[in-house]
Amino acid sequence: MRIAINARFLLKDKLEGIGWFTYEICKRLVQQHPEHEFIFLFDRPFDAEFVFGKNVTPVVLFPPARHPFLFVAWFEFAVTRALRRYKADVFFSPDGFMSLSTKVPTLLTIHDLAYAHFPEQIRFLDCKYYQYFMPRFAQKATRITAVSSFTKQDIIQQYQLPKTKIDVVFNGCRTFFRPNNAEEQTTIKEKYSNGAAYFLYVGAIHPRKNVHRLIAAFDAYKKQTKSDTKLLLGGRFAWQVGAVKDAFDKAIHQNDIHFLGYLNTQDLHQITASALAMVYVSTFEGFGVPLLEAMYCDVPTITSTTSSMPEVVGRAGVCVAPEDVQSIANAMQKIESDVDFRNSLIAEGRIQRKKFSWDISANQIWTLLENLK
Repeated sequence: MRIAINARFLLKDKLEGIGWFTYEICKRLVQQHPEHEFIFLFDRPFDAEFVFGKNVTPVVLFPPARHPFLFVAWFEFAVTRALRRYKADVFFSPDGFMSLSTKVPTLLTIHDLAYAHFPEQIRFLDCKYYQYFMPRFAQKATRITAVSSFTKQDIIQQYQLPKTKIDVVFNGCRTFFRPNNAEEQTTIKEKYSNGAAYFLYVGAIHPRKNVHRLIAAFDAYKKQTKSDTKLLLGGRFAWQVGAVKDAFDKAIHQNDIHFLGYLNTQDLHQITASALAMVYVSTFEGFGVPLLEAMYCDVPTITSTTSSMPEVVGRAGVCVAPEDVQSIANAMQKIESDVDFRNSLIAEGRIQRKKFSWDISANQIWTLLENLK
């Protein structure tokens, strides 16, 4: 079988949510099925580390698809031509976009429909592209995978699709996420938080991630407790970050808040595994990978009652209303002050995390691809 894959999110040192999904799934597909041929479609020069085996043919298609007009050019013309040229039997697109022009059976992964719920938080042209093309992609796709049951139901409701067309294929956790021992935790805290315990947020910083309320909650928590615990924020500034900057400027305890920027994989693991808790109180998520990474590091979580996040953490996290600053602050105080409670969340996380595995997810994708034709 000749399998074409949209690999445009495989970017050296820039892998984020969709990029990691693409990486983990595609690496397993290639290495577990050497008898089949894979055509990886990139939109710019690629790094050799993403060619996972001799059965991969990497192809760079013009133009680079990082703008709505270029999305159309890349998917509707470049990708369509490549699928014909390389005689693809099936096409797997793990980033939610696909070609409407192709006749090749397509498996489409949709991570979330945030644009439909928060259009005001998305750049104008991007939002218009999503509003026009995403429903058409969902209708055109041969089959769809969603990264959570919440996202599956959202797709069904938004696009009026039959539930039988959509399969849930969860995210997994990269293997290097594991607990740190006491010595490792001490070293990391000395490096990043002056030796103090810290709460951690990981992810891009933009309105939907609710970082401005997290900062306000941390400030309230500090006023209540007088604790020396810090707040570390790991991730790039994306867009519409004015509210985050305003919250930081107003914070009385801003010296205890540290922006770390984008974290490489080694630093991300070490910082996650040394945290007092992961605080991920986004307003909307298709999954919420940092929550799973925290569970694999034996770190408790504070997250939102909304969208997919309760599904991901189960009983392993404290769920709060993301708009309720005081509830976030109270959850921080509870996790810091109650050791037994914190340990119970960690124990629940060891059970909950077993539900999510890249190996299981890759096998699900392969079965769907085999039956796609």
